[in-house]
Amino acid sequence: MSLGEHLVEFRKRMFRALLGVAIGAVVGWLISDQILLALSAPVSAITSSQGRAASLNFTDVSQAFDLRLQIAITVGIVLASPIWLYQMWAFLVPGLTRREKQYAVGFVLTAVPLFLAGCAAGWYVLPHMVSILTGFAPQDTTNIISAGTYYSFVLKLVVAIGIAFVLPVLLVLLNFAGILSSKSILKSWRIAILVIVLFCAIATPSADVFSMFLLAIPMVVLFYTAALISWIHDRRKARAQEKFDAELVVP
Repeated sequence: MSLGEHLVEFRKRMFRALLGVAIGAVVGWLISDQILLALSAPVSAITSSQGRAASLNFTDVSQAFDLRLQIAITVGIVLASPIWLYQMWAFLVPGLTRREKQYAVGFVLTAVPLFLAGCAAGWYVLPHMVSILTGFAPQDTTNIISAGTYYSFVLKLVVAIGIAFVLPVLLVLLNFAGILSSKSILKSWRIAILVIVLFCAIATPSADVFSMFLLAIPMVVLFYTAALISWIHDRRKARAQEKFDAELVVP
């Protein structure tokens, strides 16, 4: 494909992905009240756990609307994840064969549950994070938290962990596309584990070491699973190449 054809293909894939996100955002707008209620639960729990008043506050006229819009877009991205993940695969590996289309479906069916599992893990540690970080406030004070700032904090924590859970699938995607070999993945295991531990330590900056390991262990397992799948794929690819080369040899 020429550069112009690549740009046309990119525009087509991007339009389909954005259309899916827009449809999901409509659903997110309709359920934004329930999401706001769930988001405020860790803040409301501060009153019972710390004995201090705590509340989410909207600091300007448009912040309530902006917050609902952010929630709608976030929900749209999550709900449309099967669509934009497939479009990403189809753009990176154009002209899919029948087997590659099966790989694409498998990629989407694997990446989406992992992303949701990562978001669920982030949501699990969220109340602990809120409780510990707000606990540094002096006694006899009130936690008045900006709703916009709080939502940005939740979004960075939950979605970042969700994306981290999908990264091993991205490694498999790069391997299947011929960009990254299984040897390269395995050689970087020390760096990968160090990055995972640092990421989990930053995502859970608290004395709760259990939460850090709760995030780190499945991420390490996913990394090695990605390496194993890539190794199996490389072996099958090498065998197929050897068979093809043998058939070319003239007897």
